Amino acid sequence: MRALNVIERISQLLNRVGAVIAVLLIIYMLGHILLEIALRLFGHSTFILDEYIGYAVATMSFLGLPYVLEKGGLIRVSLILERFPETRRWPLELFSSLVTAGCFVWLSTFWFQNVQRSYSRGTVSETMAETPIWLPESAILVGMWLISITLLVRALKIMVLRSGYSPSVN
Repeated sequence: MRALNVIERISQLLNRVGAVIAVLLIIYMLGHILLEIALRLFGHSTFILDEYIGYAVATMSFLGLPYVLEKGGLIRVSLILERFPETRRWPLELFSSLVTAGCFVWLSTFWFQNVQRSYSRGTVSETMAETPIWLPESAILVGMWLISITLLVRALKIMVLRSGYSPSVN
């Protein structure tokens, strides 16, 4: 049980770091958009707004998702779960956590190959900025790994606590 608490604390710390980065990206996006508006008032532009806001939105989404899951902020469709007493829901919770973690791990293996390929080929964006594509792809990959870890920790917690597990308890 002590090992589970340590693993869970590490996962929570990583999720908080991801959430802080996501918040900083929101602030960056606001600043970049306001800068672009001000520059366009005077007939100028950064010429990279669309590209970098796109990277920031994708990164923010993937880095923020694990924290939101941990805090129970995701929408749950509980049509099936509601039909079971709370003490009997843990097998379904375990199944859904493991399947979802498996999907993210599987997806991240392909994404990792994509990042490696972009890095080894020196692929850059087709814009004036010529951003190395592996940079935003890597940030998304880190988010995929974080959500995978969060789901696996959740599954481990369900297996240990079984009927004592409640998704709303953090």
